[in-house]
Amino acid sequence: MSPPPHVVIRRRAALRMLVIFAGVISIFLARPTLVAAAEAPAKPTAEQVEFFEKRVRPILIDRCFDCHGEDEAESKLRLDSLAGMLKGGTRGPAIVRGKPKKSLLIIAINHGELLQMPEKEKLPTREIMDLTAWVKMGAPWPNAILPAVTADSGKVGKRVFTEKEKNFWAFRKVDPGQPPQVKDAGWLRSPIDRYVLARLEAKGLRPAPAADKRTLIRRTTFDLTGLPPTPEEIKRFLDDTSAAAYENLIDRLLASPRYGERWGRHWLDVARYADSNGMDENLAFIQAFRYRDWVIKSFNNDLPYDRFVHEQLAGDLLPKQPGESAAAVNGRRIATGFLSIGPKMLADDDPVKKEMDIIDEQITTVTKAFMGLTLECARCHDHKFDPLTMVDYYALAGIFKSTKTMNNFKVVAEWHEYDLNTPGAQKEHQQKLAELDRRIGELSTVAGSNDSQQLADLRSKRQQLTANKPQGAKAMGVTEGKVQNVRIHLRGSTLTLGREVPRQFPQIIAGDQKAPVDAKQSGRLQFARWLTSADHPLTSRVMVNRIWRWHFAAGLVRTPDNFGRLGQRPTHPRLLDWLAREFVAHKWSIKQMHREIMRSSTYRMSTSYDAKAVAVDPENRLLWRFNRRRMEAEEVRDAILAMGDHLDLTLGGQLMKFKNRAYVTGVAGVGATLNIYNNNRRSVYQPVLRSAVYQVFQAFDFADPSVLNGRRATTTVTPQALFMMNSDLMSDNAARMAEGLLARGGVNDNVSDTVRIALVYEKALGRPPSAAESARMIAFVQQIAKTLQSQNVPADQARQKAWRSLCRVVLSSNEFIYIE
Repeated sequence: MSPPPHVVIRRRAALRMLVIFAGVISIFLARPTLVAAAEAPAKPTAEQVEFFEKRVRPILIDRCFDCHGEDEAESKLRLDSLAGMLKGGTRGPAIVRGKPKKSLLIIAINHGELLQMPEKEKLPTREIMDLTAWVKMGAPWPNAILPAVTADSGKVGKRVFTEKEKNFWAFRKVDPGQPPQVKDAGWLRSPIDRYVLARLEAKGLRPAPAADKRTLIRRTTFDLTGLPPTPEEIKRFLDDTSAAAYENLIDRLLASPRYGERWGRHWLDVARYADSNGMDENLAFIQAFRYRDWVIKSFNNDLPYDRFVHEQLAGDLLPKQPGESAAAVNGRRIATGFLSIGPKMLADDDPVKKEMDIIDEQITTVTKAFMGLTLECARCHDHKFDPLTMVDYYALAGIFKSTKTMNNFKVVAEWHEYDLNTPGAQKEHQQKLAELDRRIGELSTVAGSNDSQQLADLRSKRQQLTANKPQGAKAMGVTEGKVQNVRIHLRGSTLTLGREVPRQFPQIIAGDQKAPVDAKQSGRLQFARWLTSADHPLTSRVMVNRIWRWHFAAGLVRTPDNFGRLGQRPTHPRLLDWLAREFVAHKWSIKQMHREIMRSSTYRMSTSYDAKAVAVDPENRLLWRFNRRRMEAEEVRDAILAMGDHLDLTLGGQLMKFKNRAYVTGVAGVGATLNIYNNNRRSVYQPVLRSAVYQVFQAFDFADPSVLNGRRATTTVTPQALFMMNSDLMSDNAARMAEGLLARGGVNDNVSDTVRIALVYEKALGRPPSAAESARMIAFVQQIAKTLQSQNVPADQARQKAWRSLCRVVLSSNEFIYIE
């Protein structure tokens, strides 16, 4: 008797399952014994290669490459290489080696609830089992080039770097090696010269002759102060024939308050300093000037660079020293304005994105400024060229997310400010008032009259003290926020979050880190101290390269903000390392670094031309001569004001008188209505308004204040010449210069005019005129005066205008605006 149909069906199904199971068992029994490991062997075994080529690669070619190959990459996922699988696509890595249950590829081919691939038809069981076994054994792929572990796979600290990545010059330990031997030892004044001369001799080149004393004092004075030397200063230097004359000049200039104004401005380029926000809501940063003044003071006081870094990143977290004043504590808070003064999209209506954009701007500035790394490239994916991962990016993002930069993220958001008026200042003010009230009361009782002079003086003092009550002085800066880690943002989006990353430092430098950041703090202080640790390979190199660039117009690394693979390699790597080592050895003293560089024969060379050297090294990368440079924007303006004896040398303070959170409108409003640039203060104190930079500064390549810039461009364009000839600034100060010359008295004869012309040349160009130049200038003045008198201009006015024209001609010359 035959069984019922439904029983037959069940038996047949069971038989099929048994066959399938037996087949699966046979597959596993036929496979070579392979170790399932989280990490694949360095090189696949012969058995693994055979299994991949026979069982896995055909599946990938037939089933996957059409949609996930070189020509097509749906969801940005490539399955034609192991690197593509490990990198993954929009959903993350396709496989986790050794862990098929955690691999999206295996989940997809099993048609899980959320992901099914192929979409229309599930793979045969054998193919699924083959792919599963391949992933479990570690995904061996013959001749595969393994990528960096992606940001959302593996474990933090498990990033495997190649030897090539670890040995990249910027990540190696600072090591200058032994100073090179040279043939011409008589040229050496500093160890710097050994490194330079060795390279020149290797190419058969000679260094340029030394600059003369006039050239040297003009170069050095502009270099350290941004101002021209006066004729009196030039004469004193020329008359000083002692061996220490030049060193004494350097020390005098380093001690000048003008030094901090010049070199502080260099750093403000790096700090992307501005007095307004720019972007969508160009609000005035009323309190930003305090950070600028702190930078200038820090350079003047030679604040050690490691401390300079600490205070800008974590000044609010540094422990108070015994006997430290309230002003010093406030100074450290002001220093954190470095993190606060960047541009922000204040009206963005997505508060989460707004916060992450601010953090991104901070990461960009901090990593470029102190390490010369472009970590911002790892916001959306691992860095394409440098060994920097999304893990590194979001680890630092956690530090800055744990930092309070903004009071809120509303439309329009408000930034955090410190109240600088301490309770002690208020208390002291009240005590002074109380003491005056007591004395007034006593005197009124004793004198019996309110009209005594002493009583009137006390009441006047009380009135003044009341009027000078401590006001609500504030400063932009950051403080601690809610301590938290950040989850990786897949493709940089705040809407697609990966796993959480603990706060730590870039792994290519820091290595595996167990607990680098205090769980109770943001991590800013630990980060700042790590940056200036003795074994950090980048911080000292980056800063000495900046100092070198600001002296020589080109760094040893010509991309001072990028020490990565896309940056240029150092022209003198051993010299760079020697400078970095000396910098740290001398307690991070910037002024000592100036002395070391400027006393060298390398710095004291002339700009003399050498045809052979140009043929070998047209860009002067070997430093066979000193680089001639054009004045920067601030130097141009300040030097012109100095020629008219009209430069106000008051230190510090604020010129931009906007009310708090006032809007900065267009250029016309700033320039015409507010007249904020119609003053004679030094250029470093002029307001820097994003989206409305002072036109004089724009003409001479002022740095974009919205982004960090360690290397200003130098252009030669028509508006510069037009400014030098026709601007009100030039006209007014040429007139003042002429008035000063004519006010010296003397008869209007050639002898007197010869003296005046000599003064013009000494003041503007730092040298006397030749006999031919003097004669030509005298003839010029006489011709102009004669022409004007023929037009019925009174003789005294004609002479005044003629001398103004002469001064304008000299100040418009290339010799005035270029520094040898």
